[in-house]
Amino acid sequence: MMTVLGCIVYEHNIWLVLVAVLLCGTGSWVTSRLFSKTTTATGKQRIGWQAMTALSAGVAIWCTHFVAMLGYDAGVPIGFDLSLTVVSLLVVLFGNAIGFAVAVSNRHPIMPALGGAIVGLAISTMHYTGMMAYRVQGIVSWDRTYLVASIVLSVALSSAALHFGMRKGCNVMAVVLTLAIAVLHFTGMTAFKVEPMYVDGSFSNPDSLWTLAIAISGMAFVIVACGLVSYLIDNGTRAETIAHLRQMALYDALTGLPNRANFNERLEEELALADAQKGRLAMIGIDLNRFKEINDTRGHHVGDDVLTDLGLRLKQLVREDKGEFVARVGGDEFAALFRIQDDEMVGINRFLKRLETVMFTPINIDEAQIVAGASFGVALYPDDATTKETLVSNADLAMYRAKSQLTEKRICFYEAGMDKAVKARRCMAADLRKALSRDELSIHYQVQTSVSTGEITGYEALLRWHHPERGFIPPSDFIPLAEENGLILQLGEWVLRTACAAAASWEPACKVAVNLSAVQFAAGDLPKLVMSILLETGLPPHRLELELTETAILKDRERAFHMLRQIKSYGVSIALDDFGIGYSSIDTLRSFPFSKIKLDRSFIDESHSSQEALTIIRTVLALGKGLKIPVLAEGVETREQLSLLASEGCGEAQGYLLGRPASLDQILATGRLRIIERPLPLPRTAIHDPFGLSDVAIGRTGTDS
Repeated sequence: MMTVLGCIVYEHNIWLVLVAVLLCGTGSWVTSRLFSKTTTATGKQRIGWQAMTALSAGVAIWCTHFVAMLGYDAGVPIGFDLSLTVVSLLVVLFGNAIGFAVAVSNRHPIMPALGGAIVGLAISTMHYTGMMAYRVQGIVSWDRTYLVASIVLSVALSSAALHFGMRKGCNVMAVVLTLAIAVLHFTGMTAFKVEPMYVDGSFSNPDSLWTLAIAISGMAFVIVACGLVSYLIDNGTRAETIAHLRQMALYDALTGLPNRANFNERLEEELALADAQKGRLAMIGIDLNRFKEINDTRGHHVGDDVLTDLGLRLKQLVREDKGEFVARVGGDEFAALFRIQDDEMVGINRFLKRLETVMFTPINIDEAQIVAGASFGVALYPDDATTKETLVSNADLAMYRAKSQLTEKRICFYEAGMDKAVKARRCMAADLRKALSRDELSIHYQVQTSVSTGEITGYEALLRWHHPERGFIPPSDFIPLAEENGLILQLGEWVLRTACAAAASWEPACKVAVNLSAVQFAAGDLPKLVMSILLETGLPPHRLELELTETAILKDRERAFHMLRQIKSYGVSIALDDFGIGYSSIDTLRSFPFSKIKLDRSFIDESHSSQEALTIIRTVLALGKGLKIPVLAEGVETREQLSLLASEGCGEAQGYLLGRPASLDQILATGRLRIIERPLPLPRTAIHDPFGLSDVAIGRTGTDS
């Protein structure tokens, strides 16, 4: 060891040694960074990084060797053989390329060490080829012990360097690789001895050697710098790519707000902070009130503009230093977090007020002012929930309570009773699924009469549910539940089939009206279902009237109208229910030739107390007369209301005054209806049948007894 140090101190120019060491360390540092790229790249990119690594390492090693050689004081004039010098460079370049390629060739743990050993041999071969190119005026001898030691140390340290590069990181690899190069060179130079002979002064020019040293060092630094720049550019590009991917993964593309994944991460962080500081956290669920209406009436592009504007406002509203956070977690759903300071509710109330202002401030789009509106549900941690999932669930419960209240109270705080309501609703949904098989469902019929003559014109079929424990459950409770759970498809088909089968046996042969749900239109097979039931039951199409509200067709008007045209082509009547309270009832009438208008009961209720209601009644009746569409008034409960309708020329009426909904047996008992012995067969020509169902269905109906 002391011999090697003595060689460095006494037989070298210390300044050139320092330049060589600096060059070696810099090259090794850059090489380690480039090698790290090789370990993660694939395909052509890996080949490119391998080439860059081999070039950077090879040039750094070669230049380190020759700068240090120029600093060696042999005591005699020196020179270099150009051919062997070039060969030494090629040896280290190709040897390094092979070594680095082997190191990353597969995942076997020995491969990096094996590749490092090849690099060590390449360094050794380069060094001693370079020494063969070293011309001196004297007799050269070698100490075999130091020579062998230099090769063994080079191979061992290079092997360790690449092994560490795969596992310990770049810095460890750079240090060990620097040692491998330096130890090889200076141990090898310790083995090198020169006995001077005849000295020819012209053999060596010290100034030219210094110039060569500077040129070699400059070339080495340029090439190594190119490798470093490549690494930095790639790292910068990769950082930008990662930042872009993170933006895509954690932020909503339309609004620029954090998305659901981002919100979940932030929620976990805030909950951990609340636990650590014994603090409280408010979660706020936000649901836009009129977003569906905006999309349906103005188009999805306007809906996107509304969301974009709201996103910009919310980003400007949030004060992250105050513990505020807002994210878009769904189509028209947002969520917010608020860190409650000093156990005070004043801050959360102010934050809610600011959110409310944003949601209810008009948005100017296409020269129109649009108010999205929103409902807010608030749950507190740990007051209302002790886990993340429960907190989110309780905030949603409060939000839906606020949304369902339909009052000016747009903000609802979670209450423990909400859980009971949800559980009760779930139990009701489970019971509703079993109701059909348990014969708990029935149909009641409400009479429809002519206002002028009092004659019965038809009956509306109304679904009733008699629960074995709860008794009669109002349709307003279970119909929305059935629509939410998709049960309305099964219930709707049962009602249509049962009502048609019953009406086919009525005498007199009046109409039966059946209500349709928006979910049935979304299913897409409604025309085929109507056709099959008519053929199955034998009910003539002109005796069936299907009622739908305007909201039932808002989601996809063109598709809904196409299905209605198919159904009407069979001869079935189509009635527009709850007319006058929709979004654009006049436009709906213009878009489809309805068979009947059903005036909403709210106008009849207020006809004697509101001049506006009376004006609307007269307007609708005049509209029906002008369009030659019969009008039926719902909710007639007094003789005064019936007299008003008669004086205004209304065609039909329905309500408690004329008859309450009743079971078929109850109606038969009054004598208003009677049942014929068997349904009349449906003629083959009675329905235009595009589905080819008539042969089977009519044949079956005709053989029923």
